[in-house]
Amino acid sequence: MQTLDSGSKAHPFPHAVVAGIDRYPMKITRRMSKARVHRRSRVKPFVKIINYTHIMPTRYTLELEGMKGAVTNDTLKERSQRDDARHVVKKAFQDRFSSGKNRWFFTPLRF
Repeated sequence: MQTLDSGSKAHPFPHAVVAGIDRYPMKITRRMSKARVHRRSRVKPFVKIINYTHIMPTRYTLELEGMKGAVTNDTLKERSQRDDARHVVKKAFQDRFSSGKNRWFFTPLRF
């Protein structure tokens, strides 16, 4: 989302503001009702500041235009702004999941 190579006063280390999936959508079958499908296709996101040394670089990225302005380093300072940013991320992830694009992104990593 946003990178700060030199750090800041609150976080004096190089860090990035990232958004990801905390709880992945569950498996859906054809026999399930609409209400059950809706419940099982929910996504729980997270938005946090992570040190560069704790990030594992991969070749996978996902660009979502709606989240760039909503999630910044300043929005994570206050609880209400953090909740609003998380809701924006959740809406973007839900839209992307329901459209069927980037199916690989919505599957949990298996180590």
